Amino acid sequence: MAKKDMGYILKKMEGALYREKPPRLTALRGLQMEEQGDPFKILIGTILSARSRDENTTKVVNRLFSRYRTPQELAGADIEEIKQLIRSIGFYNVKAARIKQVAQIIADRFAGKVPQDMDRLLELPGVGRKTANCVLVYAFDQPAIPVDVHVHRISNRLGLVHTRTPEQTEEELGRMVDRELWTKVNDTFVMYGQNICLPVRPNCPACDLKGFCEYYKSTAIDAATSGPSSSSGAKGRRPLPRPRR
Repeated sequence: MAKKDMGYILKKMEGALYREKPPRLTALRGLQMEEQGDPFKILIGTILSARSRDENTTKVVNRLFSRYRTPQELAGADIEEIKQLIRSIGFYNVKAARIKQVAQIIADRFAGKVPQDMDRLLELPGVGRKTANCVLVYAFDQPAIPVDVHVHRISNRLGLVHTRTPEQTEEELGRMVDRELWTKVNDTFVMYGQNICLPVRPNCPACDLKGFCEYYKSTAIDAATSGPSSSSGAKGRRPLPRPRR
């Protein structure tokens, strides 16, 4: 893919999203706007968002930060109270311990300030590349490509990459996408993955990228060759094609 093509892809995605219906903000974009890009709240919100639906993440984050507003406050919080505040989110026991530990490290080691570079963010417990990249993008507006399940899935479906892990996808996209577009990739792909390019039964008719989408082409060919019984066409239940090496 030529570097200039990502701008075209993002534009087509945005057009399809707003043509279907104006999409809701992702949890991190909403948190960024509500909290004026507060790095600590975005970091904690990203940790809490793992394996959780955006709407639930938003409710839990708002509840937590209505009680604890700073790293120092969360670091000194009672762990059982944290659990009660976030208990509607998945893995709340583990996440409660994790966010308290992260808050303690930021308060003690970093004087209450969230680090602004990848290496130091990765020193925090439970913070991997996706979380660190989210903080860089949504808290500090630094060029980065956070790769979650949506970015990984859609990039492979379109055929932009043929990768097995999000880390490989991040590396490939970093090479092929203009740096000035990096901060837009996650937000746009996540909204697209939540509204159009769904994990199961993607809404291919609404997508303007069918012309070069490998997933659509493979499902359309399968439907054509298997006869009337495959009338669902590109909306079939086929899983993501096995990535090629």
